[in-house]
Amino acid sequence: MPKNQKGAIICKSRYGAARQYAEWLGDRLDLPIFDPDTDAPQLKDYDYLVIGTSVYVGKMLLKKWLDHHKDELSARKIFYFVVCATPGTEKNKQQKIIRDNIPPNLINEPSTFFLPGRLKIRQLSWRDWLILQLGARMEKDPQKKAAMRHDMDGMNIDYLDPLIQAVRTFVTQDNQVAV
Repeated sequence: MPKNQKGAIICKSRYGAARQYAEWLGDRLDLPIFDPDTDAPQLKDYDYLVIGTSVYVGKMLLKKWLDHHKDELSARKIFYFVVCATPGTEKNKQQKIIRDNIPPNLINEPSTFFLPGRLKIRQLSWRDWLILQLGARMEKDPQKKAAMRHDMDGMNIDYLDPLIQAVRTFVTQDNQVAV
């Protein structure tokens, strides 16, 4: 008899983009959403996890949490969604984000999905605004420099389709081989 896979979404978001993706995923996959700072789940209760986080200046908001729970997490299938401004055309930068933030025993690049986020400059904290301004000054590419100085909303529920398909494939395949 197939085993029912139990999954959950763990998400950390600063300005709401990662949380919005988590809510869309939760609705489409019928999974609960947890914020590790306020209502972290018992990891042993889940067979797989979808972990979502934003990235700021190359650092995932969930980096410390991943490091702290790496042993517990290694026994589960993990799918990541990473919300950042690094476009898909910059694979080397995306791989660096993965290497710098995810413990080596938890890296599974085919199960890592990069998603565009949202930037509303007026909503930024003073510190984040200052970092963005300094980054824009140091940026050599004029198009990227201009983009860092304007609001941007690249979010789209359809960008989740590959991640949703990967999760559904995992759950279906695992149910077919479970006895």
